[in-house]
Amino acid sequence: MTALTHLNFIDFVIIALYFIFILGIGFYVKEKTKNSADFFLAGRKNTSWIAGLAFLSANMGALELLGMSGQSYAYGVLTAHFYLIGAVPAMLFLAIYMMPFYYATRIHSIPQYLNLRFNGATRTLNAYAFAIVTLLMSGINMYAMALVLNVFVGWNFNSSVWVASATVACYIALGGLASAIFSEVMQFFIIWFGLFLAVILGYVHIGGAHEIIARLPTSYLHLWKITGSPQNNLMGIEWFGIALGLGFVLSFGYWTTDFLVIQRAFSAKDLSSARMAPIIASFFKMALPIIVVGAGLLVLTLEKMGQLPALDRPDEALLYLVNLEYPHGLLGLGVTALLAGFMAGQAGNVSAFNTVFTYDIYRAHFVKNASDSHYLMVGRIVTILGILLSILTAYGAKSEPTIMEYMQALFSIVNAPLFGIIFLGMFFPRINGAGAFWGLLVGMLSAAISFFATEFHWFSPAYIAFNDNASLMAINFWRAIWAFIITGSLTILISLLTDQQPRATLEGLIFEKNKIGSRADVIYWRRPGFWALISIAIFIAINAAFW
Repeated sequence: MTALTHLNFIDFVIIALYFIFILGIGFYVKEKTKNSADFFLAGRKNTSWIAGLAFLSANMGALELLGMSGQSYAYGVLTAHFYLIGAVPAMLFLAIYMMPFYYATRIHSIPQYLNLRFNGATRTLNAYAFAIVTLLMSGINMYAMALVLNVFVGWNFNSSVWVASATVACYIALGGLASAIFSEVMQFFIIWFGLFLAVILGYVHIGGAHEIIARLPTSYLHLWKITGSPQNNLMGIEWFGIALGLGFVLSFGYWTTDFLVIQRAFSAKDLSSARMAPIIASFFKMALPIIVVGAGLLVLTLEKMGQLPALDRPDEALLYLVNLEYPHGLLGLGVTALLAGFMAGQAGNVSAFNTVFTYDIYRAHFVKNASDSHYLMVGRIVTILGILLSILTAYGAKSEPTIMEYMQALFSIVNAPLFGIIFLGMFFPRINGAGAFWGLLVGMLSAAISFFATEFHWFSPAYIAFNDNASLMAINFWRAIWAFIITGSLTILISLLTDQQPRATLEGLIFEKNKIGSRADVIYWRRPGFWALISIAIFIAINAAFW
């Protein structure tokens, strides 16, 4: 990467104050962390707003900042689908239909729900898969933090990884989920204040949004108009692949089953607050393209105007914009905002990893009846272990073409099959443990095989995505579709050929409309359903405006 402006004294002061503040949160929350419920679920004391902002912030790591701005540099406005059809419907579905089951069972993790609904084998399979993927995702955030420190501070990659890792390890090991949530909420505002101004200055720099429209091809500027054929857009995909692959399988597979983000909603003080958390997050999610998609389009426009060099990697787009638009002082704030985003994502991955490992692997299979203080100690030790393993995976992330395509490949392998069995199990009582286990296992294996087949060019992408020129992202969408179909088909078939679970064992674990409650006693503007409808209306309006 081309060397960018290095920070001066005032920039370092701003960054140092942020690091001191984050570590202070860890020490403060440690004094409030008395038991494992406090450490792993933040004591279930948070309001809907705190849980909602943390819910979104846990997703605002390298994926949102470097990854998405890089994707908008490569694919244009199509990237906004990740914030619209690739997020909002799934977040609202989680809030209205799935959160009552998750929250009411008082589970610590998604694998624990699989144990209650299906069997221990399904729980264990998912726990190990989730732990591995979480470490890989953690490595992505670590790589992104190290990249920023390397570019702006001048540290080598190795030193940058260790400094970033040590900071996250301290405040998560000290305070657990409560510390992560507290810092994530603060980081949410730092990210917005630190990066939104860079985008505004970017628009001023180029002379207004009309310059983007004038200088970029039509293929960069629409959401749906260019998806009638794979040849019409840079992603090499048609509307059906976006709607089903991203809009249904990948988005629902992430937002309704990924414990990393759902854990934040579990920290809410009651069911109503837990249901409102993803709804509140959906409004902010739809606003995020202002920063990340805007950044990619601005950098591409500045490049065409001759004011920026061509990027070596799309993931560098946001770094170039911050460097170009901010003077010293503001540059320190911008770098702090980037680090805050990556640390929020890192904290989310590590806190989810320590919960799943402690409850679904260690407690389930090794030490089943220890004291609460023992599991609290294990959680802190596992946090450090997770950080160390994440350092190794950061070097793997460094070798991938783009952050976003790497992450979506992981989701297509693990989350898509998981969503298949949870969706079927939650709405169809006939699905049993044998069907879920074999469906999940074969679904993940088939997705992994297709990943390596395309990675090493064993066969043409057309066998997966029906297009020889499909981008890596388009292949990810179609891989998720096939994984979901294979998982669902095998789960249904094996369930029908084996014994049905007794209905009594499914109480509270499957969808029963009369068990959710009508909320008729609550004024309409306090009901989750009311705010979900407003979110959907905004979602439709944005799609229409950028059709």
